[in-house]
Amino acid sequence: MTCAKRAGIVGVGSAVPDRVLTNFDLEKMVDTSDEWIRTMTGISERRIASEGEATSDFALKAGKAAIENAGLSPQDIDLIILATFTGDTPLPATACLVQHALGCEGTPAFDLAAGCSGFVYGLAVADAFVRSGHYERVLVIGADMLSCVTNWTDRSTCVLFGDGAGAAVVAPVNGDAGFLAFELGADGSGAKHLHIPAGGSRHPYTPEDLAQHRDKIVMEGREVFKFAVKIQGEATERVLARCGMTTADVDMIIPHQANTRIIESAVNRLGLPTEKFFVNLNKYGNTSAASIPIALDEAVAEGKIKKGDTVVTVGFGAGLTWAAGVMKWAY
Repeated sequence: MTCAKRAGIVGVGSAVPDRVLTNFDLEKMVDTSDEWIRTMTGISERRIASEGEATSDFALKAGKAAIENAGLSPQDIDLIILATFTGDTPLPATACLVQHALGCEGTPAFDLAAGCSGFVYGLAVADAFVRSGHYERVLVIGADMLSCVTNWTDRSTCVLFGDGAGAAVVAPVNGDAGFLAFELGADGSGAKHLHIPAGGSRHPYTPEDLAQHRDKIVMEGREVFKFAVKIQGEATERVLARCGMTTADVDMIIPHQANTRIIESAVNRLGLPTEKFFVNLNKYGNTSAASIPIALDEAVAEGKIKKGDTVVTVGFGAGLTWAAGVMKWAY
């Protein structure tokens, strides 16, 4: 099939809570230390939603910022995709709440669940819709409020996570700009390594589950680390090969912000200088589907991504899933 249009990102935005939770604050909550957290993860602080705030609040702010950055109005948006697993409620899709709050009357909207890989999955879906001609302008949001699914008594996981949202508007672009290739994948055999045990149709909540924090994230850190170290580099190499490129062609990589040691492993494997990896993990922690778009927004704002640059986005997460994309920056 010959594609009539090439799609690319024409606007970005992000939003995070005002409340800051530092490593020193965590020292008072669990048996840990600022030095240990920074050494093992690279995180110094994270943003945590205040009482009464929900995922849709930050998704809405990030979406509005991306639309404004693109020089558009909410009424110009033809489709909304929200990557999240921490929606405001199990039903309806949180994307519908964002759609209504934006004033996009009648605009289709749906949630996409692929864990921390979700935003790049969303970009791939948006790319297909725009290239096919079904929709002209797609708002892709990655938003998660991990504080509500974090066991704050588990020192191995509570130091990792934060809340926030990031967004991008995907639309037709000119010339050689836009998305060049995607690499998506999943390995359900690893589902047990990163999951929330209770609350679904397989195991509805019981009082015992709630007492034992089985409604919160459970992670086998060593297994997830091994998976992440391997797949981040492999996915990057494969997606570059799909469009006839090598790491030498890359100007900037926006990796999932999970752990600096995982990012450092990709630096070593790919043989690229550290300045070609944008990292803001120290300020926000792991914000799941929001981590890549928040980092992308900050990289653009800081002038580290310019028109014509080759940019790689790469993430991994629960499922287990992974996703990578290559694009020529459009503006």
